[in-house]
Amino acid sequence: MSLKDLAKVELHLHLEGAAPPAFIRGLAREKHIDLSGMFDADGGYKFSDFWQFLKVYEAATETLKTPMDYHRLTLAVLEESAASGVIYSETFLSPDFCGNRDLGAWREYLQAIQEAAEIAQKTHGITLRGIITCIRHFGPEKARQTALCAAETAGDFITGFGIAGDEKIGKPKDFRWAFDAAREAGLRLTAHAGEWGGPDSVRDALHDLEVERIGHGVRAIEDLALVDELAEKGIVLEVCPGSNIALGLYPNWRAHPISTLLQRGVKVTISTDDPPFFHTTMAREYDRLHDAFDWDAGQFRAIARTSLDAAFCDADTRARIRKQLEAADA
Repeated sequence: MSLKDLAKVELHLHLEGAAPPAFIRGLAREKHIDLSGMFDADGGYKFSDFWQFLKVYEAATETLKTPMDYHRLTLAVLEESAASGVIYSETFLSPDFCGNRDLGAWREYLQAIQEAAEIAQKTHGITLRGIITCIRHFGPEKARQTALCAAETAGDFITGFGIAGDEKIGKPKDFRWAFDAAREAGLRLTAHAGEWGGPDSVRDALHDLEVERIGHGVRAIEDLALVDELAEKGIVLEVCPGSNIALGLYPNWRAHPISTLLQRGVKVTISTDDPPFFHTTMAREYDRLHDAFDWDAGQFRAIARTSLDAAFCDADTRARIRKQLEAADA
């Protein structure tokens, strides 16, 4: 069996960030939007660092103006994920980009995304759940509005709440109100940290926001006491190695700390983050990790089980996906 054929569970995927460049160019043509300078000579997204990446990401969202645009996007993204063997995915969704945090508009976008997810499940056998994220560099007040959208639409599909964006702006405690509101609505919590903010950002997210998962979190390796805390508390890291390497956080795959974190007892998972931006797929992540650390199929199956255990889904969905994993492993 090739690694591509292994059944995979992905927990850290930005829906807009997973848009194929050709899809965004097509929407831009339809809407007569000028995206000149946003793509390289090969047609991929063009950026030089994380902060320029954020600008290109947000520019791409300017083509996504209607619920139907998001319906089409969701179908395209899930088809790509399923082609890499992903059977369960959680995607970050931002009412900031879907209706400007207006609850009525957000409900329309959400309905379109859910309908597309149902089609993809029937067509490609992939299950999707949504994690609503506030955008850190948009500020705490807008995060409150986003949290209210999350609380009002929490349920079988919207199962989590988190925060993304520029880690160097503000502190996790500034967003405590939004996370408390989401928690009270029954949503499970994650936060981007430990990518650009260093180990202190991980500790702050754990202590100030009381999350159970950390998006990225790899800079924790610079503080071994924090690594031990993550292991002892069973905090799950949504690790995106290809993203970290593409953005220059680590020089190459062998230099990435995912293997060391795993050896020290931290629960790690594997995701793609914004795959076309970083020229990756879940299948490619598996291949490169195999090349770097000689992980075999058994190791990847164990990580898939860890991912499913950490998934923000209901018990029935988890049991169904577990049967799919077991059947694929048989």
